[in-house]
Amino acid sequence: MKFFSCQLAAALLLAVAPEALANGLRVVSQDAFAAARGDAFTATADNPSAIYYNPAGITQLEGDNVRGGLYGIFLNPTFNPPAGRPNSGQTYETSKRFASAPQFYFTHQLKKLPVTVGLGVYAPYGGTLEWPESTRFRAVAERSSLTYLRFNPVVAVKLSDTLSIAIGGSVDYARLNLQQGILKGENPPNFFRFTGDGFSADYNAGILWRPFEKISLGATVRGETPFTLDGSTTFEEEGAFPGGSRLARMNLTFPLTTTFGVSFRPTPKWNVECDVDYAGWDSVGDTAIRQMTAPPSGIQQNIPVHLQWQASWMYSFGVTRYFDNGWHVSAGYLFSENSVPDKFYTPLAADLDRHFFTVGIGRKGKKIDLDFTYQFGYGPSQTVSGSQPASTPALFAGQNADGTYAFVSHAVLLSAGLHF
Repeated sequence: MKFFSCQLAAALLLAVAPEALANGLRVVSQDAFAAARGDAFTATADNPSAIYYNPAGITQLEGDNVRGGLYGIFLNPTFNPPAGRPNSGQTYETSKRFASAPQFYFTHQLKKLPVTVGLGVYAPYGGTLEWPESTRFRAVAERSSLTYLRFNPVVAVKLSDTLSIAIGGSVDYARLNLQQGILKGENPPNFFRFTGDGFSADYNAGILWRPFEKISLGATVRGETPFTLDGSTTFEEEGAFPGGSRLARMNLTFPLTTTFGVSFRPTPKWNVECDVDYAGWDSVGDTAIRQMTAPPSGIQQNIPVHLQWQASWMYSFGVTRYFDNGWHVSAGYLFSENSVPDKFYTPLAADLDRHFFTVGIGRKGKKIDLDFTYQFGYGPSQTVSGSQPASTPALFAGQNADGTYAFVSHAVLLSAGLHF
Protein backbone atom coordinates (compact mmCIF):
# COMPACT_ATOMS: atom_id res chain seq x y z
CA MET A 1 0.00 0.00 0.00
CA LYS A 2 2.11 2.90 -1.06
CA PHE A 3 0.15 4.75 -3.35
CA PHE A 4 0.15 6.10 -3.26
CA SER A 5 -3.41 35.15 -12.15
CA CYS A 6 -2.56 32.18 -9.03
CA GLN A 7 -6.18 31.40 -8.10
CA LEU A 8 -6.80 30.10 -11.62
CA ALA A 9 -3.59 28.11 -11.57
CA ALA A 10 -4.52 26.57 -8.23
CA ALA A 11 -8.01 25.67 -9.41
CA LEU A 12 -6.62 23.95 -12.49
CA LEU A 13 -4.02 22.02 -10.52
CA LEU A 14 -6.51 20.80 -7.96
CA ALA A 15 -8.74 19.52 -10.74
CA VAL A 16 -6.24 16.92 -11.92
CA ALA A 17 -4.11 14.14 -10.48
CA PRO A 18 -1.31 13.13 -12.85
CA GLU A 19 -0.40 9.48 -12.86
CA ALA A 20 2.90 8.29 -11.43
CA LEU A 21 5.63 8.99 -13.95
CA ALA A 22 9.18 8.46 -12.77
CA ASN A 23 11.24 8.08 -9.61
CA GLY A 24 8.52 7.06 -7.21
CA LEU A 25 5.57 9.42 -7.57
CA ARG A 26 7.47 12.43 -8.95
CA VAL A 27 6.14 14.47 -11.84
CA VAL A 28 9.54 15.46 -13.19
CA SER A 29 8.58 17.44 -16.30
CA GLN A 30 7.32 20.90 -15.33
CA ASP A 31 7.93 22.90 -18.54
CA ALA A 32 7.88 22.12 -22.26
CA PHE A 33 11.29 23.64 -23.07
CA ALA A 34 13.00 21.94 -20.13
CA ALA A 35 11.29 18.61 -20.88
CA ALA A 36 12.41 18.77 -24.53
CA ARG A 37 15.96 18.70 -23.14
CA GLY A 38 15.24 15.59 -21.08
CA ASP A 39 14.67 17.92 -18.12
CA ALA A 40 18.40 18.70 -18.13
CA PHE A 41 17.81 22.35 -17.27
CA THR A 42 19.44 23.00 -13.87
CA ALA A 43 22.49 24.79 -15.30
CA THR A 44 20.47 26.59 -18.02
CA ALA A 45 17.37 27.71 -16.05
CA ASP A 46 16.64 30.69 -18.30
CA ASN A 47 12.84 30.89 -18.22
CA PRO A 48 10.38 31.27 -15.31
CA SER A 49 10.13 27.49 -14.77
CA ALA A 50 13.56 27.88 -13.15
CA ILE A 51 11.52 28.40 -9.97
CA TYR A 52 11.14 24.60 -10.06
CA TYR A 53 14.36 23.54 -11.82
CA ASN A 54 16.83 26.01 -10.22
CA PRO A 55 15.48 29.25 -8.72
CA ALA A 56 18.86 31.02 -9.03
CA GLY A 57 18.25 31.10 -12.78
CA ILE A 58 15.47 33.68 -12.57
CA THR A 59 18.10 36.45 -12.19
CA GLN A 60 18.64 36.00 -15.95
CA LEU A 61 15.12 37.31 -16.64
CA GLU A 62 14.42 41.00 -17.11
CA GLY A 63 11.24 42.84 -16.12
CA ASP A 64 8.10 40.80 -15.49
CA ASN A 65 7.56 37.30 -16.86
CA VAL A 66 4.56 34.99 -16.79
CA ARG A 67 4.72 31.41 -18.04
CA GLY A 68 2.11 28.67 -17.98
CA GLY A 69 1.98 25.18 -19.35
CA LEU A 70 0.10 21.91 -19.61
CA TYR A 71 1.46 18.36 -19.42
CA GLY A 72 -0.91 15.86 -21.06
CA ILE A 73 -0.01 12.18 -20.87
CA PHE A 74 -1.24 8.74 -21.87
CA LEU A 75 0.13 5.96 -19.65
CA ASN A 76 -0.18 2.22 -20.05
CA PRO A 77 1.26 0.22 -17.13
CA THR A 78 0.70 -3.52 -17.60
CA PHE A 79 0.83 -6.62 -15.39
CA ASN A 80 1.21 -10.33 -16.19
CA PRO A 81 0.68 -12.90 -13.41
CA PRO A 82 3.51 -15.38 -12.73
CA ALA A 83 3.62 -18.63 -14.66
CA GLY A 84 1.54 -21.33 -13.03
CA ARG A 85 -1.01 -18.95 -11.55
CA PRO A 86 -4.55 -18.63 -12.90
CA ASN A 87 -4.71 -16.26 -15.89
CA SER A 88 -0.90 -16.30 -16.16
CA GLY A 89 -1.08 -15.70 -19.91
CA GLN A 90 -3.30 -12.63 -19.55
CA THR A 91 -2.11 -9.02 -19.65
CA TYR A 92 -3.86 -6.62 -17.27
CA GLU A 93 -4.01 -2.87 -17.89
CA THR A 94 -5.06 0.02 -15.68
CA SER A 95 -8.43 1.60 -16.39
CA LYS A 96 -7.38 5.26 -16.17
CA ARG A 97 -4.75 6.07 -18.75
CA PHE A 98 -5.07 9.78 -19.44
CA ALA A 99 -3.93 12.53 -17.09
CA SER A 100 -2.84 16.14 -17.22
CA ALA A 101 -1.04 18.65 -15.01
CA PRO A 102 -0.73 22.41 -15.57
CA GLN A 103 2.04 24.69 -14.26
CA PHE A 104 2.17 28.43 -13.58
CA TYR A 105 5.19 30.69 -12.95
CA PHE A 106 5.68 34.42 -12.41
CA THR A 107 8.89 36.43 -11.92
CA HIS A 108 9.58 40.13 -11.23
CA GLN A 109 12.99 41.83 -11.39
CA LEU A 110 13.40 44.67 -8.90
CA LYS A 111 14.48 47.86 -10.64
CA LYS A 112 17.09 49.20 -8.19
CA LEU A 113 18.43 45.96 -6.70
CA PRO A 114 20.09 42.86 -8.17
CA VAL A 115 17.12 40.85 -6.91
CA THR A 116 14.42 38.87 -8.70
CA VAL A 117 11.37 37.40 -6.97
CA GLY A 118 9.10 34.69 -8.27
CA LEU A 119 6.17 32.41 -7.59
CA GLY A 120 5.52 28.92 -8.91
CA VAL A 121 2.32 26.90 -8.62
CA TYR A 122 2.69 23.31 -9.79
CA ALA A 123 2.26 19.63 -8.92
CA PRO A 124 5.65 17.98 -8.20
CA TYR A 125 4.06 14.63 -7.26
CA GLY A 126 0.94 12.76 -8.31
CA GLY A 127 -0.50 9.34 -8.94
CA THR A 128 -3.71 7.72 -10.13
CA LEU A 129 -3.84 3.98 -10.75
CA GLU A 130 -6.79 1.59 -10.84
CA TRP A 131 -6.39 -2.13 -11.57
CA PRO A 132 -9.14 -4.63 -12.52
CA GLU A 133 -10.64 -6.74 -9.73
CA SER A 134 -9.39 -9.92 -11.44
CA THR A 135 -5.64 -9.27 -11.12
CA ARG A 136 -5.31 -11.68 -8.19
CA PHE A 137 -3.68 -8.99 -6.06
CA ARG A 138 -6.86 -7.08 -5.13
CA ALA A 139 -6.21 -7.67 -1.41
CA VAL A 140 -2.80 -6.04 -1.89
CA ALA A 141 -4.01 -3.02 -3.86
CA GLU A 142 -6.91 -1.99 -6.08
CA ARG A 143 -6.71 1.74 -6.68
CA SER A 144 -5.05 4.92 -5.46
CA SER A 145 -4.85 8.59 -6.27
CA LEU A 146 -2.53 11.31 -5.02
CA THR A 147 -3.23 14.98 -5.69
CA TYR A 148 -0.34 17.25 -4.72
CA LEU A 149 -0.17 21.04 -5.06
CA ARG A 150 2.75 23.36 -4.27
CA PHE A 151 2.83 27.16 -3.86
CA ASN A 152 6.52 28.13 -4.13
CA PRO A 153 7.70 31.75 -3.69
CA VAL A 154 11.43 32.36 -4.22
CA VAL A 155 13.97 35.20 -3.96
CA ALA A 156 17.11 35.20 -6.13
CA VAL A 157 20.13 37.50 -5.83
CA LYS A 158 22.68 38.21 -8.53
CA LEU A 159 25.96 38.46 -6.62
CA SER A 160 28.05 39.11 -9.73
CA ASP A 161 27.83 38.81 -13.49
CA THR A 162 28.66 35.11 -13.16
CA LEU A 163 27.12 34.03 -9.84
CA SER A 164 23.52 33.93 -8.55
CA ILE A 165 21.94 32.29 -5.52
CA ALA A 166 18.32 31.79 -4.47
CA ILE A 167 16.19 30.55 -1.65
CA GLY A 168 12.50 29.82 -1.45
CA GLY A 169 9.79 28.33 0.68
CA SER A 170 6.60 26.51 -0.14
CA VAL A 171 3.22 25.55 1.20
CA ASP A 172 2.25 22.07 -0.01
CA TYR A 173 -1.15 20.38 -0.04
CA ALA A 174 -1.66 16.63 -0.54
CA ARG A 175 -4.75 14.46 -0.78
CA LEU A 176 -4.41 10.67 -0.81
CA ASN A 177 -6.98 7.94 -1.58
CA LEU A 178 -6.14 4.24 -1.16
CA GLN A 179 -8.30 1.16 -1.64
CA GLN A 180 -7.75 -2.58 -1.40
CA GLY A 181 -9.92 -5.64 -1.06
CA ILE A 182 -10.32 -7.57 2.18
CA LEU A 183 -10.85 -10.95 0.53
CA LYS A 184 -9.34 -12.59 -2.57
CA GLY A 185 -12.45 -12.09 -4.64
CA GLU A 186 -14.95 -9.28 -5.02
CA ASN A 187 -17.88 -11.48 -3.99
CA PRO A 188 -19.25 -11.05 -1.42
CA PRO A 189 -18.63 -7.29 -1.70
CA ASN A 190 -15.66 -6.25 0.42
CA PHE A 191 -13.19 -3.37 0.52
CA PHE A 192 -11.11 -1.14 2.77
CA ARG A 193 -10.48 2.50 1.84
CA PHE A 194 -8.51 5.38 3.35
CA THR A 195 -8.91 9.03 2.33
CA GLY A 196 -6.95 11.84 3.93
CA ASP A 197 -5.40 15.22 3.23
CA GLY A 198 -3.08 17.74 4.86
CA PHE A 199 -0.60 20.58 4.50
CA SER A 200 3.16 20.78 4.86
CA ALA A 201 5.95 23.33 4.45
CA ASP A 202 9.16 23.02 2.45
CA TYR A 203 12.19 24.98 1.28
CA ASN A 204 14.27 25.07 -1.88
CA ALA A 205 17.57 26.72 -2.75
CA GLY A 206 19.70 27.05 -5.85
CA ILE A 207 22.99 28.33 -7.21
CA LEU A 208 23.98 29.19 -10.77
CA TRP A 209 27.64 29.88 -11.57
CA ARG A 210 29.37 30.52 -14.86
CA PRO A 211 33.08 30.00 -14.13
CA PHE A 212 33.95 30.17 -17.82
CA GLU A 213 32.27 31.86 -20.76
CA LYS A 214 31.06 28.58 -22.27
CA ILE A 215 30.35 26.59 -19.10
CA SER A 216 27.63 27.03 -16.48
CA LEU A 217 27.16 25.00 -13.31
CA GLY A 218 23.86 24.72 -11.47
CA ALA A 219 22.70 23.01 -8.30
CA THR A 220 19.44 22.94 -6.41
CA VAL A 221 18.07 21.26 -3.29
CA ARG A 222 14.61 20.81 -1.82
CA GLY A 223 13.90 19.53 1.67
CA GLU A 224 11.62 16.75 2.85
CA THR A 225 7.90 17.44 3.20
CA PRO A 226 6.33 15.49 6.08
CA PHE A 227 2.54 15.20 6.01
CA THR A 228 -0.03 14.17 8.57
CA LEU A 229 -2.97 13.16 6.40
CA ASP A 230 -6.22 13.44 8.36
CA GLY A 231 -9.34 11.81 7.00
CA SER A 232 -11.30 8.63 7.39
CA THR A 233 -11.49 4.95 6.59
CA THR A 234 -14.47 3.28 4.94
CA PHE A 235 -14.94 -0.49 4.93
CA GLU A 236 -17.37 -3.32 4.28
CA GLU A 237 -17.39 -7.11 4.18
CA GLU A 238 -20.84 -8.41 3.36
CA GLY A 239 -21.82 -11.27 5.67
CA ALA A 240 -19.13 -10.39 8.23
CA PHE A 241 -19.74 -6.74 9.12
CA PRO A 242 -21.79 -3.94 7.55
CA GLY A 243 -20.29 -0.91 5.92
CA GLY A 244 -18.82 1.64 8.29
CA SER A 245 -16.43 4.54 8.67
CA ARG A 246 -13.89 5.79 11.21
CA LEU A 247 -11.86 8.97 11.55
CA ALA A 248 -8.27 8.09 10.69
CA ARG A 249 -4.78 9.49 10.17
CA MET A 250 -1.65 8.52 8.22
CA ASN A 251 1.86 10.01 8.21
CA LEU A 252 3.83 10.19 4.96
CA THR A 253 7.08 12.04 4.15
CA PHE A 254 8.02 13.06 0.63
CA PRO A 255 11.75 13.06 -0.08
CA LEU A 256 14.62 15.49 -0.09
CA THR A 257 15.79 16.00 -3.67
CA THR A 258 18.94 17.56 -5.06
CA THR A 259 20.15 18.11 -8.63
CA PHE A 260 23.48 19.11 -10.14
CA GLY A 261 23.93 20.15 -13.77
CA VAL A 262 26.64 21.24 -16.20
CA SER A 263 25.82 23.25 -19.33
CA PHE A 264 28.30 23.64 -22.18
CA ARG A 265 27.72 26.26 -24.90
CA PRO A 266 30.40 25.83 -27.57
CA THR A 267 28.75 28.64 -29.55
CA PRO A 268 25.71 30.87 -28.89
CA LYS A 269 23.74 28.56 -31.20
CA TRP A 270 24.24 25.37 -29.12
CA ASN A 271 23.56 24.39 -25.52
CA VAL A 272 24.38 20.91 -24.22
CA GLU A 273 23.62 19.91 -20.62
CA CYS A 274 23.95 16.88 -18.36
CA ASP A 275 22.18 16.61 -14.97
CA VAL A 276 22.29 14.16 -12.07
CA ASP A 277 19.36 14.06 -9.63
CA TYR A 278 19.07 12.32 -6.25
CA ALA A 279 15.78 11.62 -4.46
CA GLY A 280 15.82 10.36 -0.87
CA TRP A 281 12.80 8.09 -1.20
CA ASP A 282 14.00 6.16 1.86
CA SER A 283 11.98 8.81 3.73
CA VAL A 284 8.99 6.63 2.77
CA GLY A 285 9.55 3.80 5.24
CA ASP A 286 7.01 2.15 7.52
CA THR A 287 3.88 3.99 8.60
CA ALA A 288 0.36 3.13 9.76
CA ILE A 289 -3.27 4.02 9.20
CA ARG A 290 -4.46 4.93 12.69
CA GLN A 291 -8.21 4.85 13.29
CA MET A 292 -9.50 7.03 16.12
CA THR A 293 -12.01 4.43 17.35
CA ALA A 294 -12.00 0.66 17.10
CA PRO A 295 -13.50 -0.79 13.88
CA PRO A 296 -15.47 -4.03 13.74
CA SER A 297 -13.76 -7.23 14.82
CA GLY A 298 -11.55 -8.46 12.01
CA ILE A 299 -10.11 -5.02 11.15
CA GLN A 300 -7.15 -3.68 13.10
CA GLN A 301 -7.50 -0.28 14.71
CA ASN A 302 -3.92 0.68 13.79
CA ILE A 303 -2.99 -0.87 10.46
CA PRO A 304 0.77 -1.14 9.79
CA VAL A 305 1.83 -0.18 6.27
CA HIS A 306 5.27 -1.40 5.24
CA LEU A 307 6.73 0.58 2.34
CA GLN A 308 10.53 0.73 2.72
CA TRP A 309 11.22 2.60 -0.51
CA GLN A 310 14.81 3.24 -1.48
CA ALA A 311 16.77 6.32 -2.53
CA SER A 312 17.19 6.57 -6.29
CA TRP A 313 18.87 8.57 -9.05
CA MET A 314 17.92 10.16 -12.34
CA TYR A 315 20.34 10.99 -15.14
CA SER A 316 19.41 13.38 -17.93
CA PHE A 317 20.97 14.79 -21.08
CA GLY A 318 19.71 17.54 -23.35
CA VAL A 319 20.76 19.61 -26.34
CA THR A 320 19.25 22.73 -27.91
CA ARG A 321 20.01 24.33 -31.28
CA TYR A 322 19.12 28.03 -31.52
CA PHE A 323 18.36 29.83 -34.78
CA ASP A 324 18.67 33.51 -35.69
CA ASN A 325 14.91 34.13 -35.99
CA GLY A 326 14.11 33.10 -32.40
CA TRP A 327 13.29 29.46 -33.17
CA HIS A 328 14.95 26.58 -31.37
CA VAL A 329 14.79 22.78 -31.44
CA SER A 330 15.74 20.45 -28.61
CA ALA A 331 16.16 16.76 -27.86
CA GLY A 332 16.81 14.89 -24.65
CA TYR A 333 16.99 11.65 -22.72
CA LEU A 334 16.24 10.85 -19.06
CA PHE A 335 16.81 7.62 -17.14
CA SER A 336 14.99 7.14 -13.84
CA GLU A 337 15.87 4.40 -11.35
CA ASN A 338 13.19 2.34 -9.64
CA SER A 339 12.43 3.50 -6.08
CA VAL A 340 10.17 0.62 -5.00
CA PRO A 341 11.93 -2.59 -3.90
CA ASP A 342 10.54 -6.07 -4.58
CA LYS A 343 10.19 -6.83 -0.86
CA PHE A 344 7.03 -4.72 -0.46
CA TYR A 345 6.31 -4.01 -4.12
CA THR A 346 3.01 -2.25 -4.70
CA PRO A 347 1.07 -2.19 -7.98
CA LEU A 348 -0.27 1.22 -6.91
CA ALA A 349 3.06 2.75 -7.84
CA ALA A 350 4.20 0.11 -10.35
CA ASP A 351 7.56 1.87 -10.36
CA LEU A 352 10.26 0.54 -12.72
CA ASP A 353 13.54 1.63 -14.23
CA ARG A 354 12.28 3.98 -16.95
CA HIS A 355 13.66 5.67 -20.05
CA PHE A 356 12.24 8.91 -21.46
CA PHE A 357 13.06 10.31 -24.93
CA THR A 358 11.98 13.82 -25.92
CA VAL A 359 11.98 16.22 -28.85
CA GLY A 360 10.67 19.76 -28.92
CA ILE A 361 10.38 22.96 -30.88
CA GLY A 362 9.77 26.53 -29.77
CA ARG A 363 10.16 30.19 -30.46
CA LYS A 364 11.19 33.07 -28.23
CA GLY A 365 9.61 36.32 -29.39
CA LYS A 366 9.81 39.92 -28.24
CA LYS A 367 6.79 39.48 -25.98
CA ILE A 368 5.56 35.90 -26.34
CA ASP A 369 7.36 32.57 -26.05
CA LEU A 370 5.94 29.22 -27.18
CA ASP A 371 7.27 25.67 -26.73
CA PHE A 372 5.88 22.28 -27.73
CA THR A 373 7.38 18.90 -26.77
CA TYR A 374 6.67 15.22 -27.37
CA GLN A 375 7.87 12.70 -24.76
CA PHE A 376 8.00 8.90 -25.05
CA GLY A 377 8.46 6.81 -21.92
CA TYR A 378 9.41 3.15 -21.72
CA GLY A 379 9.85 0.82 -18.76
CA PRO A 380 11.35 -2.57 -19.71
CA SER A 381 9.60 -5.59 -18.23
CA GLN A 382 10.46 -6.20 -14.58
CA THR A 383 9.62 -9.47 -12.83
CA VAL A 384 8.81 -9.16 -9.14
CA SER A 385 9.14 -12.30 -7.04
CA GLY A 386 9.10 -13.03 -3.33
CA SER A 387 7.20 -9.85 -2.48
CA GLN A 388 5.29 -9.44 0.77
CA PRO A 389 2.01 -7.57 1.19
CA ALA A 390 2.47 -4.09 2.63
CA SER A 391 -0.55 -4.43 4.94
CA THR A 392 -2.64 -7.02 6.75
CA PRO A 393 -5.58 -8.01 4.46
CA ALA A 394 -3.42 -9.60 1.78
CA LEU A 395 -1.56 -11.65 4.39
CA PHE A 396 -4.83 -13.35 5.36
CA ALA A 397 -5.94 -13.58 1.72
CA GLY A 398 -2.63 -15.16 0.70
CA GLN A 399 -1.98 -12.68 -2.12
CA ASN A 400 1.09 -10.70 -3.14
CA ALA A 401 2.25 -8.45 -5.99
CA ASP A 402 4.44 -11.04 -7.76
CA GLY A 403 4.38 -10.90 -11.54
CA THR A 404 5.82 -9.02 -14.49
CA TYR A 405 5.28 -5.28 -14.89
CA ALA A 406 5.97 -3.03 -17.88
CA PHE A 407 5.30 0.57 -18.81
CA VAL A 408 4.78 2.75 -21.90
CA SER A 409 3.76 6.40 -22.03
CA HIS A 410 3.19 9.11 -24.63
CA ALA A 411 3.00 12.76 -23.58
CA VAL A 412 2.84 16.25 -25.00
CA LEU A 413 3.80 19.45 -23.21
CA LEU A 414 2.82 22.96 -24.21
CA SER A 415 4.17 26.09 -22.53
CA ALA A 416 3.59 29.75 -23.30
CA GLY A 417 5.28 32.79 -21.80
CA LEU A 418 4.72 36.51 -21.75
CA HIS A 419 7.47 38.99 -20.81
CA PHE A 420 7.04 42.73 -20.41
